[in-house]
Amino acid sequence: RVDTSLATHIVSFLGTSLELRNLALTCKAFGWQQPATGLDLSLAEQVARQVVCSGRNDVEGARITLSSYARSTTTWLSVLRESEDPLKFDTLLGDGINYTSDGRTSICRTQTGDSITINTGTAVARNYIMESGTHYAEFEITAGIPYIGIVRPLPNLDPDRFSNEKYTSFVREMYGDFSSTINKWGTGNVHLCQYYSKDGSKLWTDWERDIWDEMSDSDWEGMEGCSTGDTIGMLLNLHKGTLSVYVNNRRLGVMKDGLSGSYCWYATLTKGTSVTIKDDKALKARDGV
Repeated sequence: RVDTSLATHIVSFLGTSLELRNLALTCKAFGWQQPATGLDLSLAEQVARQVVCSGRNDVEGARITLSSYARSTTTWLSVLRESEDPLKFDTLLGDGINYTSDGRTSICRTQTGDSITINTGTAVARNYIMESGTHYAEFEITAGIPYIGIVRPLPNLDPDRFSNEKYTSFVREMYGDFSSTINKWGTGNVHLCQYYSKDGSKLWTDWERDIWDEMSDSDWEGMEGCSTGDTIGMLLNLHKGTLSVYVNNRRLGVMKDGLSGSYCWYATLTKGTSVTIKDDKALKARDGV
Protein backbone atom coordinates (compact mmCIF):
# COMPACT_ATOMS: atom_id res chain seq x y z
CA ARG A 1 0.00 0.00 0.00
CA VAL A 2 1.30 3.45 -0.99
CA ASP A 3 1.32 6.10 1.74
CA THR A 4 -1.07 8.84 0.57
CA SER A 5 0.96 11.83 1.76
CA LEU A 6 4.19 10.45 0.27
CA ALA A 7 2.52 9.64 -3.02
CA THR A 8 0.99 13.11 -3.24
CA HIS A 9 4.39 14.65 -2.64
CA ILE A 10 5.93 12.56 -5.40
CA VAL A 11 3.13 13.32 -7.84
CA SER A 12 3.43 17.05 -7.15
CA PHE A 13 6.69 17.10 -9.12
CA LEU A 14 4.68 16.31 -12.25
CA GLY A 15 3.37 19.67 -13.39
CA THR A 16 1.33 19.16 -16.55
CA SER A 17 -2.07 17.64 -17.07
CA LEU A 18 -0.63 15.16 -19.60
CA GLU A 19 1.99 13.92 -17.14
CA LEU A 20 -0.61 13.47 -14.41
CA ARG A 21 -3.00 11.72 -16.78
CA ASN A 22 -0.30 9.28 -17.90
CA LEU A 23 0.57 8.56 -14.28
CA ALA A 24 -3.08 7.91 -13.42
CA LEU A 25 -3.31 5.42 -16.30
CA THR A 26 -0.06 3.71 -15.31
CA CYS A 27 -0.88 2.72 -11.75
CA LYS A 28 -4.20 2.38 -9.93
CA ALA A 29 -2.60 3.66 -6.72
CA PHE A 30 -2.44 7.06 -8.46
CA GLY A 31 -5.49 6.82 -10.70
CA TRP A 32 -8.15 5.33 -8.41
CA GLN A 33 -10.22 7.34 -5.97
CA GLN A 34 -8.86 7.67 -2.43
CA PRO A 35 -11.90 7.80 -0.08
CA ALA A 36 -9.62 8.22 2.91
CA THR A 37 -8.79 11.76 1.79
CA GLY A 38 -12.40 12.87 2.26
CA LEU A 39 -12.54 14.25 -1.29
CA ASP A 40 -13.06 10.97 -3.16
CA LEU A 41 -10.37 12.02 -5.60
CA SER A 42 -7.49 10.04 -7.04
CA LEU A 43 -3.98 11.20 -6.17
CA ALA A 44 -3.57 12.54 -9.70
CA GLU A 45 -6.82 14.50 -9.35
CA GLN A 46 -5.74 15.87 -5.97
CA VAL A 47 -2.52 17.24 -7.43
CA ALA A 48 -4.37 18.69 -10.44
CA ARG A 49 -6.70 20.44 -8.01
CA GLN A 50 -3.77 21.83 -6.04
CA VAL A 51 -2.10 23.18 -9.18
CA VAL A 52 -5.28 24.86 -10.41
CA CYS A 53 -6.04 26.43 -7.02
CA SER A 54 -2.45 27.64 -6.65
CA GLY A 55 -2.79 29.83 -9.74
CA ARG A 56 0.48 28.54 -11.14
CA ASN A 57 -0.80 28.83 -14.70
CA ASP A 58 -2.29 32.29 -14.29
CA VAL A 59 -1.51 34.80 -17.05
CA GLU A 60 -0.16 38.10 -15.78
CA GLY A 61 -2.49 40.97 -16.56
CA ALA A 62 -5.38 38.73 -17.62
CA ARG A 63 -8.51 37.63 -15.77
CA ILE A 64 -9.31 34.10 -16.89
CA THR A 65 -12.48 32.14 -16.17
CA LEU A 66 -12.03 28.36 -16.17
CA SER A 67 -14.62 25.60 -16.18
CA SER A 68 -15.81 24.55 -12.73
CA TYR A 69 -15.09 21.10 -11.33
CA ALA A 70 -18.16 18.87 -11.40
CA ARG A 71 -18.13 15.25 -10.32
CA SER A 72 -18.50 12.81 -13.23
CA THR A 73 -18.56 15.58 -15.87
CA THR A 74 -15.62 17.97 -15.42
CA THR A 75 -12.49 16.55 -13.77
CA TRP A 76 -9.70 18.51 -12.14
CA LEU A 77 -7.36 17.12 -14.80
CA SER A 78 -9.52 18.69 -17.52
CA VAL A 79 -9.63 22.01 -15.65
CA LEU A 80 -5.84 21.89 -15.33
CA ARG A 81 -5.53 21.18 -19.05
CA GLU A 82 -7.71 24.21 -19.75
CA SER A 83 -5.58 26.42 -17.51
CA GLU A 84 -2.46 25.48 -19.50
CA ASP A 85 -3.94 26.89 -22.72
CA PRO A 86 -6.80 29.16 -21.69
CA LEU A 87 -7.07 31.25 -24.86
CA LYS A 88 -10.06 30.10 -26.89
CA PHE A 89 -13.20 31.40 -28.57
CA ASP A 90 -15.65 30.55 -25.80
CA THR A 91 -18.58 32.66 -27.07
CA LEU A 92 -20.12 32.39 -30.57
CA LEU A 93 -22.57 35.06 -31.71
CA GLY A 94 -24.67 34.92 -34.86
CA ASP A 95 -26.00 32.13 -37.07
CA GLY A 96 -23.81 29.86 -39.15
CA ILE A 97 -20.69 30.16 -36.98
CA ASN A 98 -19.33 26.90 -35.55
CA TYR A 99 -16.31 25.28 -33.95
CA THR A 100 -14.04 23.10 -36.05
CA SER A 101 -11.86 21.86 -33.16
CA ASP A 102 -12.55 20.30 -29.77
CA GLY A 103 -10.47 22.95 -28.03
CA ARG A 104 -12.70 25.80 -29.29
CA THR A 105 -9.70 27.50 -30.90
CA SER A 106 -10.81 27.03 -34.52
CA ILE A 107 -14.01 28.47 -35.96
CA CYS A 108 -15.71 28.75 -39.33
CA ARG A 109 -18.78 30.35 -40.82
CA THR A 110 -20.66 27.91 -42.97
CA GLN A 111 -23.94 29.62 -43.79
CA THR A 112 -23.97 31.27 -47.20
CA GLY A 113 -25.87 34.28 -48.44
CA ASP A 114 -25.95 36.99 -51.06
CA SER A 115 -24.50 39.75 -48.88
CA ILE A 116 -20.99 39.47 -47.52
CA THR A 117 -21.66 42.40 -45.18
CA ILE A 118 -24.91 41.31 -43.57
CA ASN A 119 -24.10 37.65 -43.08
CA THR A 120 -21.51 37.80 -40.35
CA GLY A 121 -20.90 35.95 -37.11
CA THR A 122 -18.50 36.77 -34.31
CA ALA A 123 -16.42 34.66 -31.93
CA VAL A 124 -15.14 36.23 -28.69
CA ALA A 125 -12.50 35.02 -26.21
CA ARG A 126 -14.78 36.30 -23.49
CA ASN A 127 -13.29 34.26 -20.65
CA TYR A 128 -9.84 35.73 -21.34
CA ILE A 129 -10.07 39.38 -20.29
CA MET A 130 -6.89 41.43 -20.72
CA GLU A 131 -6.71 44.14 -18.07
CA SER A 132 -3.05 45.24 -17.90
CA GLY A 133 0.41 44.48 -19.28
CA THR A 134 1.13 43.05 -22.73
CA HIS A 135 -0.72 40.27 -24.55
CA TYR A 136 0.05 38.63 -27.86
CA ALA A 137 -2.16 36.32 -29.91
CA GLU A 138 -1.99 34.87 -33.41
CA PHE A 139 -4.85 34.22 -35.81
CA GLU A 140 -4.23 31.76 -38.63
CA ILE A 141 -6.47 32.36 -41.64
CA THR A 142 -7.44 29.00 -43.08
CA ALA A 143 -10.08 30.42 -45.45
CA GLY A 144 -11.74 33.69 -46.37
CA ILE A 145 -11.23 37.27 -45.21
CA PRO A 146 -11.86 37.66 -41.46
CA TYR A 147 -11.93 40.76 -39.28
CA ILE A 148 -9.64 40.41 -36.23
CA GLY A 149 -9.44 42.67 -33.22
CA ILE A 150 -10.24 43.60 -29.64
CA VAL A 151 -13.54 44.42 -27.99
CA ARG A 152 -14.69 45.30 -24.50
CA PRO A 153 -15.76 42.43 -22.19
CA LEU A 154 -19.40 43.33 -22.60
CA PRO A 155 -22.18 41.99 -20.40
CA ASN A 156 -25.50 40.85 -21.82
CA LEU A 157 -23.95 38.86 -24.69
CA ASP A 158 -26.37 35.94 -24.82
CA PRO A 159 -25.43 33.56 -27.66
CA ASP A 160 -29.00 32.22 -27.80
CA ARG A 161 -30.29 35.70 -28.56
CA PHE A 162 -28.27 35.89 -31.78
CA SER A 163 -28.25 32.21 -32.73
CA ASN A 164 -30.61 32.70 -35.69
CA GLU A 165 -29.60 36.12 -36.94
CA LYS A 166 -26.65 38.24 -37.98
CA TYR A 167 -24.27 39.68 -35.42
CA THR A 168 -21.85 42.58 -35.69
CA SER A 169 -19.90 44.18 -32.86
CA PHE A 170 -20.42 47.68 -34.22
CA VAL A 171 -24.14 47.94 -33.53
CA ARG A 172 -24.41 49.59 -30.11
CA GLU A 173 -28.03 48.57 -29.58
CA MET A 174 -27.12 44.87 -29.56
CA TYR A 175 -25.49 45.11 -26.14
CA GLY A 176 -28.29 46.49 -24.02
CA ASP A 177 -27.34 48.55 -20.99
CA PHE A 178 -23.68 48.44 -19.94
CA SER A 179 -23.61 51.73 -18.02
CA SER A 180 -22.68 49.88 -14.83
CA THR A 181 -19.44 48.60 -16.37
CA ILE A 182 -18.27 51.46 -18.58
CA ASN A 183 -16.42 53.19 -15.73
CA LYS A 184 -14.30 50.07 -15.25
CA TRP A 185 -12.87 50.55 -18.74
CA GLY A 186 -10.89 53.64 -17.77
CA THR A 187 -10.67 56.94 -19.65
CA GLY A 188 -10.08 55.52 -23.14
CA ASN A 189 -12.91 55.69 -25.65
CA VAL A 190 -11.73 52.93 -28.00
CA HIS A 191 -14.26 50.23 -27.20
CA LEU A 192 -13.59 48.11 -30.28
CA CYS A 193 -10.83 48.05 -32.90
CA GLN A 194 -10.45 45.59 -35.76
CA TYR A 195 -8.12 44.74 -38.64
CA TYR A 196 -9.68 43.85 -42.00
CA SER A 197 -7.52 41.15 -43.53
CA LYS A 198 -8.46 41.94 -47.14
CA ASP A 199 -6.70 45.32 -47.29
CA GLY A 200 -5.31 45.84 -43.76
CA SER A 201 -7.60 48.75 -42.96
CA LYS A 202 -8.72 49.42 -39.39
CA LEU A 203 -12.10 50.22 -37.98
CA TRP A 204 -12.69 51.41 -34.45
CA THR A 205 -15.62 52.82 -32.51
CA ASP A 206 -16.68 54.38 -29.24
CA TRP A 207 -20.29 53.43 -30.13
CA GLU A 208 -21.11 57.10 -30.53
CA ARG A 209 -19.20 58.07 -33.71
CA ASP A 210 -21.00 58.39 -37.00
CA ILE A 211 -20.41 55.42 -39.29
CA TRP A 212 -18.90 57.71 -41.96
CA ASP A 213 -16.38 59.04 -39.44
CA GLU A 214 -15.42 55.49 -38.62
CA MET A 215 -14.99 54.55 -42.28
CA SER A 216 -12.90 57.64 -43.10
CA ASP A 217 -10.44 56.88 -40.28
CA SER A 218 -9.36 53.48 -41.63
CA ASP A 219 -5.79 54.12 -42.84
CA TRP A 220 -2.72 53.65 -40.65
CA GLU A 221 1.04 53.61 -41.24
CA GLY A 222 2.12 50.11 -42.22
CA MET A 223 -1.35 49.08 -43.39
CA GLU A 224 -1.17 45.88 -45.42
CA GLY A 225 -3.61 43.08 -46.16
CA CYS A 226 -3.16 39.31 -46.07
CA SER A 227 -4.91 36.19 -47.31
CA THR A 228 -5.61 32.52 -46.72
CA GLY A 229 -2.60 30.74 -45.24
CA ASP A 230 -1.25 33.86 -43.56
CA THR A 231 -1.05 34.39 -39.80
CA ILE A 232 -2.06 37.68 -38.21
CA GLY A 233 -0.30 38.52 -34.96
CA MET A 234 -1.65 41.14 -32.58
CA LEU A 235 0.16 42.69 -29.66
CA LEU A 236 -1.96 44.58 -27.15
CA ASN A 237 0.28 46.74 -24.99
CA LEU A 238 -1.76 48.26 -22.18
CA HIS A 239 1.34 49.96 -20.74
CA LYS A 240 1.62 52.09 -23.87
CA GLY A 241 -2.03 51.88 -24.90
CA THR A 242 -1.26 50.47 -28.35
CA LEU A 243 -2.39 47.66 -30.63
CA SER A 244 0.30 46.46 -33.07
CA VAL A 245 -0.18 44.12 -36.01
CA TYR A 246 2.11 41.42 -37.45
CA VAL A 247 1.71 39.33 -40.56
CA ASN A 248 3.68 36.07 -40.69
CA ASN A 249 5.95 37.30 -37.86
CA ARG A 250 6.69 40.57 -39.66
CA ARG A 251 5.73 43.69 -37.74
CA LEU A 252 3.59 46.10 -39.75
CA GLY A 253 3.29 48.79 -37.09
CA VAL A 254 0.94 50.29 -34.52
CA MET A 255 -2.60 50.16 -35.83
CA LYS A 256 -4.24 52.05 -32.95
CA ASP A 257 -3.19 53.94 -29.83
CA GLY A 258 -5.10 55.55 -26.97
CA LEU A 259 -6.20 52.19 -25.55
CA SER A 260 -6.98 51.65 -21.87
CA GLY A 261 -9.12 49.38 -19.75
CA SER A 262 -10.19 45.80 -20.43
CA TYR A 263 -10.38 43.98 -23.77
CA CYS A 264 -11.02 40.55 -25.27
CA TRP A 265 -9.79 39.10 -28.56
CA TYR A 266 -12.43 38.47 -31.20
CA ALA A 267 -12.90 37.49 -34.84
CA THR A 268 -15.79 38.33 -37.14
CA LEU A 269 -16.34 35.93 -40.04
CA THR A 270 -18.14 36.32 -43.34
CA LYS A 271 -19.37 33.35 -45.36
CA GLY A 272 -16.73 30.74 -46.11
CA THR A 273 -14.24 32.12 -43.58
CA SER A 274 -12.33 30.11 -40.97
CA VAL A 275 -9.75 31.12 -38.35
CA THR A 276 -7.65 29.52 -35.60
CA ILE A 277 -6.52 31.48 -32.53
CA LYS A 278 -3.40 30.63 -30.58
CA ASP A 279 -1.27 32.14 -27.86
CA ASP A 280 2.42 32.34 -28.73
CA LYS A 281 3.94 32.73 -25.29
CA ALA A 282 7.45 33.26 -26.67
CA LEU A 283 6.39 36.40 -28.51
CA LYS A 284 4.50 38.26 -25.78
CA ALA A 285 7.44 40.51 -25.03
CA ARG A 286 7.56 42.01 -28.51
CA ASP A 287 7.63 45.76 -29.15
CA GLY A 288 10.52 46.10 -26.70
CA VAL A 289 8.37 45.46 -23.63
